[in-house]
Amino acid sequence: MNENIQKLREMVRGSDNIVFFGGAGVSTESGIPDFRSVDGLYNQTYAFPPETILSHSFFEKNPEEYYRFHHDKLSIAGAKPNAAHIRLAQLEAEGKLRAVITQNIDGLHQAAGSKNVLELHGSLLRAYCSRCGKSVSAECMNVSEGVPRCDCGGVIRPDIVLYEEALDDDTVSGAIHFIRNADMLIIGGTSLAVYPAAGLINYYRGHKLVLINRTETGADAMADLIIRDKIGEVFSQI
Repeated sequence: MNENIQKLREMVRGSDNIVFFGGAGVSTESGIPDFRSVDGLYNQTYAFPPETILSHSFFEKNPEEYYRFHHDKLSIAGAKPNAAHIRLAQLEAEGKLRAVITQNIDGLHQAAGSKNVLELHGSLLRAYCSRCGKSVSAECMNVSEGVPRCDCGGVIRPDIVLYEEALDDDTVSGAIHFIRNADMLIIGGTSLAVYPAAGLINYYRGHKLVLINRTETGADAMADLIIRDKIGEVFSQI
């Protein structure tokens, strides 16, 4: 066991109000691609950039093209929690972890058993009608071909935060509360490049800020411990 892992274990052992803040890199070991790595979604060729396809205005004007991308690249069918998801759920059950704050939309934290999960960007496991607002089964959206429609004729959309849309106020307030009161904040699998979500870590007031990411992040200078490794492999050792 290397020195950084040992230090992380000691920090976890001495904490009982841990908050985890995670991004796409948490789920890559479950077979779900991230966005900004060499082979991530943002480095693949489509008629439009992914940032455009995943925007509110594009969805409204081009639901057919959005759903072509959705069915091709946002499918989470068969994905299972990895060691990071599982260990985080265990830490919560042990009374050490207070909340998981995630930028991911795959629901894998809940699948692993985590109870207090704040989904900043929503979830692909929920869907609703863009016209009447009625909640509908996400299955019609995730496994069907073409554009799914409600009984009212409106286009079904995933309950995710698209570009040009604001984060949910209650979710953000909850995230700020947990981060502000945490005695340890672990950030994993995120480049901290997406705002306003990335800015939430500025509310942390403690002295146990841990960054687990394969590449540099904008918060490296603030960190008390940095581990450059796969997050699942790290959590399997704590």
